[in-house]
Amino acid sequence: MLRKIVEINEDLCNGCGLCIPACHEGAIEIVDGKAKLLAEKLCDGLGDCLGECPQGAIQIIERQADEFCEEAVQERLKELNSPQPFGGGCPGSQPQFFGCPGSMARSLTNDNNSDEDVEIKSALRQWPVQLSLVPTKAPYFEKADLLFAADCVPIAYPNFHQKLLRGKAVAIACPKLDDVEPYIYKLAEIIKNNDIQSITIARMEVPCCGGLNMIVREALQLAAIDIPIIEEIITIQG
Repeated sequence: MLRKIVEINEDLCNGCGLCIPACHEGAIEIVDGKAKLLAEKLCDGLGDCLGECPQGAIQIIERQADEFCEEAVQERLKELNSPQPFGGGCPGSQPQFFGCPGSMARSLTNDNNSDEDVEIKSALRQWPVQLSLVPTKAPYFEKADLLFAADCVPIAYPNFHQKLLRGKAVAIACPKLDDVEPYIYKLAEIIKNNDIQSITIARMEVPCCGGLNMIVREALQLAAIDIPIIEEIITIQG
């Protein structure tokens, strides 16, 4: 089938291994000192690994490839989550967790918990907010600065309204759980139809959230428009 898939330029790859934990399907491995895509069916084509490559050796292309297989990914992750120790000085060669870090259960401690009520005014200027629901043309989008945020960001970041949303139109999405292909085309239409002035990407620190960046890059390319892009990365601790 014709679909998007990772392509790795071995001439540019220096074997650092930074792309490996960024790929939450475990589709990339260092072989003979170079990053390699182990199987087409393991790559979802979202490009979470793109931003982690300091050499620019990874890109997303569209070509004939095997269909992405969730079952094969689960088998791969089972294999990787029981790593065997092996030697080597490169950090990329050390045993590590290869599942999606965003799915790893953890308890968070917060010293800022307080019983004091603090009322914060909403900065929201529109409804709806989900990218799947917003229209491709609306008065609140016209010549607006657009905040494109991951669904988890308003939950994790307490200052979301004051620091990120204020003065902006907004669209939210989940690059891990949603079907992102329609989002690319819809965001491109929003950009073209409303003379969007800038896009702020607000994403979580987990690698799977990097799909937001891919959606914006593809949408801008499709719209053939160049506008400023700002990226805000929110930690799990907020």
